[in-house]
Amino acid sequence: MTDEPRAVPPRTTKVLLAEDQGMMRGALALLLGLEDDLEVVAQVDAGDRIVEAALAARPDVALLDIELPGRSGLDAAAELRDRLPACKVVILTTFGRPGYLRRAMEAGAAGFLVKDGPVEELAGTIRRVLRGERVIDPALAAAALSAGPSPLTPREQDVLNAAADGATVADIAGRVFLSESTVRNYLSAAIGKTGTRNRMEAVRAARQNGWL
Repeated sequence: MTDEPRAVPPRTTKVLLAEDQGMMRGALALLLGLEDDLEVVAQVDAGDRIVEAALAARPDVALLDIELPGRSGLDAAAELRDRLPACKVVILTTFGRPGYLRRAMEAGAAGFLVKDGPVEELAGTIRRVLRGERVIDPALAAAALSAGPSPLTPREQDVLNAAADGATVADIAGRVFLSESTVRNYLSAAIGKTGTRNRMEAVRAARQNGWL
């Protein structure tokens, strides 16, 4: 009597989850854990813990929110690309902004989804990026193409970020290591490029477009 060949179980994909809202993080981990081929091996609630957790857990896929305490998920994605290139990054965010999508692609992300989609779509995206595909929300991709790249230079972005809490020009200059006159020039340029009236409006406009 010949033994019948045994079915080979699917390979388990290891997933790291970075989300600062505890309820959302727990729900995502629970739902992904119901998939036979997916296992959440690490969960973090801050952006500055992502790389350390990934180097320890060696996930196949990292699901990263963008706006996290300590560090942006986009910045962490760029470091993961360099330090753990085998790990695919999928950005999962509430903020479906064209500028964020462009920055995510520049950071090496393989996928970009907004959080209001079904969990089946997320699980499917994880499997697709592991096959080498790039998965992007279609409506967001179209918006990103029509919006064009950020008009702000890296230095203008630095100055706007430093101005976000209402800091004085002197405070901003100290934070970004520039003279006060140079800071004023960068702020003026950023206000002009965003079509706003003052630095705080420029910060809001840049954030709404995903440029910061």
